[in-house]
Amino acid sequence: MRTLTVELAERSYPIYIGTDLLRQAQLFTPHIVGRKVAIVSNTTVAPLYVQQLRQALQGYEISEVILPDGESYKNWETLQLIFDSLLADKHDRKTTLIALGGGVIGDMAGFAAACYQRGVNFIQVPTTLLAQVDSSVGGKTGINHPLGKNMVGAFYQPQAVIIDTATLATLPARELSAGLAEVIKYGLICDEPFLTWLEQHIDQLRRLDSLALIETIERSCAAKAKVVSADEREAGVRATLNLGHTFGHAIETEQGYGAWLHGEAVSAGTVMALEMSHRLEWITLQQRNRGIKLLLQAGLPVVPPATMTAQTFLAHMAVDKKNIGGHIRLVLLRDLGDALITTEYPVDMLHDVLTADYSAIVGSI
Repeated sequence: MRTLTVELAERSYPIYIGTDLLRQAQLFTPHIVGRKVAIVSNTTVAPLYVQQLRQALQGYEISEVILPDGESYKNWETLQLIFDSLLADKHDRKTTLIALGGGVIGDMAGFAAACYQRGVNFIQVPTTLLAQVDSSVGGKTGINHPLGKNMVGAFYQPQAVIIDTATLATLPARELSAGLAEVIKYGLICDEPFLTWLEQHIDQLRRLDSLALIETIERSCAAKAKVVSADEREAGVRATLNLGHTFGHAIETEQGYGAWLHGEAVSAGTVMALEMSHRLEWITLQQRNRGIKLLLQAGLPVVPPATMTAQTFLAHMAVDKKNIGGHIRLVLLRDLGDALITTEYPVDMLHDVLTADYSAIVGSI
């Protein structure tokens, strides 16, 4: 097992990474303050892993909140089901929520924990690669709104993040690839040597090689923990973690939540960010192509939906959370491993990037 720490003074917490951690009660008990635990999961994950977690937590009074599975359910109505269950089972301020599932479950259980009786403890137990390397770490919680992704939520840190890589054995290949989009992001924004390592090990990761997965998750979590410790509420450098997300969130919102997986939309959005960075002459053609090739090797889509126009992109990008004073702020690359947040770009260049022929770009590589 490997352990990292997200350094946030009195709100610091550990990240445990290893195999078969769901069975290790000693990882959970220091972070549970009362005797009541509510496991929040979904209809896909619960049948696979709730019983393991129950066995590890013998002696606690455990209730389960099993939600429907999918990004389309990340909304007020589903969130209300968590509150209904907590109230019906008379959970108090010393209860602990455990988020057992992917990013949707982690975001909603965390938001519920932030709101229930004005704040109760919660533990993240992410079961998808995307959640393990990104959404479970850093305290971003929330739900989607029809007009924008993750527009309603709170910064609320967990007590611990417990990453059991054994749960990836049941993850569909498409979901694994979606998680690799966020992994590749770290190499692009802040760790070029990691990008090189990924190029050498991407096939092993897709085959679920245990050692390669643990190394990948640790390096990704370490990168995110460092950024979150420096900028918890995204006032500055933390926004660089959103490479590809401004474009990607527009795709998710326009196509309908769940039509594209988050990582798939981020992948296509990252290609657009690479193209913009290249047109600004901040990265070379070879560097742009290097990023696109790795996304392709990860099994990810690299061309945005043909139905998306510049106007539809801009309509959704206008409500992006990074924007200030009505200006669309983009995360771009000055170099591989060096990201920045900027509004300093020609407006007509952004239009050209939004309307570029990405099928031709990919075909030319």
